[in-house]
Amino acid sequence: MTIWFATGNAHKKKELAAILSGHTIKIPPDGGIADFDPAENGTTFLENALIKAQALYRLVKQPVIADDSGLCVDALEGRPGIYSARYGSEEGVSLTSPERNALLLRELGDHPRRTARFICAMVFLAREDRFYAVQETLEGEIIREERGRGGFGYDPILYLPDMGCTVAELSEETKNRISHRGKAGKVIDLALKAFF
Repeated sequence: MTIWFATGNAHKKKELAAILSGHTIKIPPDGGIADFDPAENGTTFLENALIKAQALYRLVKQPVIADDSGLCVDALEGRPGIYSARYGSEEGVSLTSPERNALLLRELGDHPRRTARFICAMVFLAREDRFYAVQETLEGEIIREERGRGGFGYDPILYLPDMGCTVAELSEETKNRISHRGKAGKVIDLALKAFF
């Protein structure tokens, strides 16, 4: 089955393709949709995921998966949260992932409370009026400097005490099994089987 994924992020496409290995995943650039960038003006991860799914569905008229995810740090009152990809951006100028990580570490400083989690809300929009949604987490702690070369985004600074490593130090297979996106994807895979 070919399913559209409402993202321009090649890292996310690769992860979802591994999680939903029985399906072909296409993103907007694969279909010549160059400027897919709907306004993510929701107040929750779920609202933003649904906004993206509906926007892409209107263009392709085929089943769509969308997610919205981010890092929520308890000591920062849940920031960067839904603004994780735009954290620290000013006047349309985005920071690189290492710059965002450095900013977050500076903002957190020596705060003793380091608990944080990745959150992923994922939506499978089967038809314009029918969707399935799930939200999952990956719990961890913010370490004081980046570790690991795998993954992307905030992966090098979220330490998983049960695993003894950061998300960036996990193998791709392990990350896809235990991550917030991996867990959400498994639930969506069940919805796909029920729908198709």
